[in-house]
Amino acid sequence: MTAETYTAIVTPFKNNKVDEQSLEKMVEFQIKGGVTGIVPCGTTGESPTLSHDEHNLVIELCVKIANGRIKVMAGTGSNSTDEAVMMTNYAKKVGANSCLIVAPYYNKPTPEGIYQHYKALDKCGIPLFIYNVPGRSVINISDENLARIATLENVAGIKDATGDLARIATLRLLINKKFSYLSGEDVTAVGYNAMGGNGVISVTSNIAPKMVSDLQRATAIGDYKTALEIQDRLTALHDVMFCETNPIPVKYAASLMGLCSAETRLPLVTPSTSAKEKIEREMKKLGLI
Repeated sequence: MTAETYTAIVTPFKNNKVDEQSLEKMVEFQIKGGVTGIVPCGTTGESPTLSHDEHNLVIELCVKIANGRIKVMAGTGSNSTDEAVMMTNYAKKVGANSCLIVAPYYNKPTPEGIYQHYKALDKCGIPLFIYNVPGRSVINISDENLARIATLENVAGIKDATGDLARIATLRLLINKKFSYLSGEDVTAVGYNAMGGNGVISVTSNIAPKMVSDLQRATAIGDYKTALEIQDRLTALHDVMFCETNPIPVKYAASLMGLCSAETRLPLVTPSTSAKEKIEREMKKLGLI
């Protein structure tokens, strides 16, 4: 069994521009921490506020910095199919290993529309991961439609951020091909793997890549005793990473470690004083600062 750790990496800003130097520092920190890969331009990377040029730049920089040492799963989803295809083709062109495609949000397409969205993207010819995150997209792709989408040639896996651990049991019976099941919620990672998953796309690993990777490696060899010990140490940190809207807390945490600034783009703002205190307290407990 494999158990992979992907980091939903933040996009560092400096004076409202992409901070390339800090991005390199972040990627190198992930490589040193032993992660499988990074996911640039996802929700944690503030993709809604990136221009197309910035979006392309961040993906290209991540591929260049990683240089084959870890995988790059580029976030290229959109609620416009044409836009998603455009961004996915660019990610393929610059050497991304795969793309993460969020369910088309806001438009509220029918199940057939969702399937046709992924079918159009399948033609890009790069491995695709479905991102099912109803808390952000409003769309919750049904198990039956997920299984149908999975029949597409280049659909290789799913990031499941529903928090519903029972779903993976059903999906594993419905999907008849080699398929990656990745938890989209840090706090469910151990349980998700125990139910048949094989990894996580993590927010917390931005600041604790080694611990998150060690947890995944423990589950891969069936050492759930060690995995639970790590989970117990990380649970409070996972919690404070979402004490305010992601990525506000994790960017502040990364700034405390000197990895990047805490700068976000409107409508996201810096964390409240109480949130800062919670984040600092938990990071100190783990020796991160």
